[in-house]
Amino acid sequence: MHARASSFGGTAHHRAGSERSPLAAQQPSAPLASSRSRRRRAPPAVATAAAQFRRSPVARESCPPPRRRAAAPLRAQAAAAPPTPGGAPAAKKTNVLVVGSGGREHALAWKLAQSPRLGRLFVCPGSPGTAAEPNTANAPLLDPSDHAAVVAFCRDNAVGLVVVGPEGPLVDGLVDALQAAGVPAFGPTAAAARLEGSKVFMKDLCRKHGIPTAGYASFTDPTLAKRHIDRVGAPIVVKTSGLAAGKGVIVALTVDEAKAAVDAMLVSGAFGAAGDEIVVEEFLDGEEASFFALVDGPDAVALASAQDHKAALDGDRGPNTGGMGAYSPAPVVTPAVEAAVMRDIVLPTARAMVAEGAPFRGVLFAGLMIKPDPENPSGPPRVRLLEHNVRFGDPECQALMARLDGDLLEALLAACEGRLRDVSLAWRPEAALAVVMASAGYPGAYPRGAPIPGLARAESEAEAEARADGCGGGGFVAGEQQQQQQQQRQLVKILHSGTSAAAADGAGGAQGEGEDASAPLSAGGRVLTVTALGPDVATAQRRAYGAVRRADWGKAHFRTDIGWRAVAREKAAAAAEAAALAAK
Repeated sequence: MHARASSFGGTAHHRAGSERSPLAAQQPSAPLASSRSRRRRAPPAVATAAAQFRRSPVARESCPPPRRRAAAPLRAQAAAAPPTPGGAPAAKKTNVLVVGSGGREHALAWKLAQSPRLGRLFVCPGSPGTAAEPNTANAPLLDPSDHAAVVAFCRDNAVGLVVVGPEGPLVDGLVDALQAAGVPAFGPTAAAARLEGSKVFMKDLCRKHGIPTAGYASFTDPTLAKRHIDRVGAPIVVKTSGLAAGKGVIVALTVDEAKAAVDAMLVSGAFGAAGDEIVVEEFLDGEEASFFALVDGPDAVALASAQDHKAALDGDRGPNTGGMGAYSPAPVVTPAVEAAVMRDIVLPTARAMVAEGAPFRGVLFAGLMIKPDPENPSGPPRVRLLEHNVRFGDPECQALMARLDGDLLEALLAACEGRLRDVSLAWRPEAALAVVMASAGYPGAYPRGAPIPGLARAESEAEAEARADGCGGGGFVAGEQQQQQQQQRQLVKILHSGTSAAAADGAGGAQGEGEDASAPLSAGGRVLTVTALGPDVATAQRRAYGAVRRADWGKAHFRTDIGWRAVAREKAAAAAEAAALAAK
């Protein structure tokens, strides 16, 4: 039993029974589910959080267990592109496997399917949404936890790139197995995935390498943890070190609540192995944002920012969820903030992982807390790291992919091949906003099997309405060239976050004929993610909710205020501009 601490609370750093370095002592842990810490509000009761963890609906969304192992492989050959008009062959095309079945994986598949470099796209296990994308096939019986089966599938289908969506398979070492078999894979090894799989590892790395984060102490002994809490006081944050389905973070406003969280994690085992070691952390306030970068060893390329909405209810009320919506870019991440994040957090993390012998390759997702510097209120804000995740966020990815104006496949291949410095991804200037439509009751118990008819029609009608409003994503359309560009952009996209295919005989609740008979069924807590582009967040918000109303199957739960911070900023800026004009 031990405790480790930074300067947080003045606790001396000590470890009983071991003289190994804190980083070397951390080993890759088995995955449980998503771990996303947020601290902007008082948490639900510890018992409620533990009960939600045991149900773990979020854990099943990103990559639910398959029914059985794959039988016969879907055979495909690496496709050679047809000759160019001049007779010279184009670049060899690449078959791709995406691992996962949530909204993030559908967004990745949607964007990968647009690449001229793509041969055939497979998604494991996939969803009805990914199956509907062009040149895409699901592999629903392939078990991502069976590494040998995944390797065999890649060999049988000439897969030239595997893109792993959820954190669980990354922490479990799927990329290690693929690399050992010579299959290119985008994502970190198990050793590098400890940045998300072990909060203690991540916090120790930050302390050792001077990366700005909240003060903390780590414990396996509940008595020592409670003594520390008595000394430091509340508010304070108590976290499981391991992956805990997004439920392993308790923001305690009182000392008693913090001690109850310690007991739940270290004594009663309410969070399973994820709570065998805990982090007791300084409470940070401010505005949260997410920042994403492609990393290849010591090098990194900035992608984009986003801001998500974790609480289940409007006004950021209610229990935390896997995410009820997001928008990109996040206005709080100004160019100056982005430069500071790359300089002080992303690049130091990348170089620290190289120094620790576990170079990181993949997407690094930094959860940030941003607050004006009390010592220099008119200067740049203070940015601290809340957490690192080792994959695209969900639902942030859905908003990012809507804005991405480049070839995602080329970028991921370059990252895998050590050509990260050649990557130059363009981002549309528009705002993208994503609204999650969840099952009633989420994040608690929720029903499954509700038919969701008319999605194609809902998307088509919302797209037509968006085009008719006169704003083509980047402003008012003028000229033939701009009109052609607008026609190529999809302004509204409905992505599948937790759906299953209707049975052929209509079992499972789907009834009727035609589209309704084949309608997908709700199969998770988060069911759909509706994403829209607009010249500003307010327009993207209006377009997204237009599609939400059309896609509502009558048993959906969704927030009605996604993007409220950015919309308020836009309204304030417009009012200030109007006042300035009136004063002239």
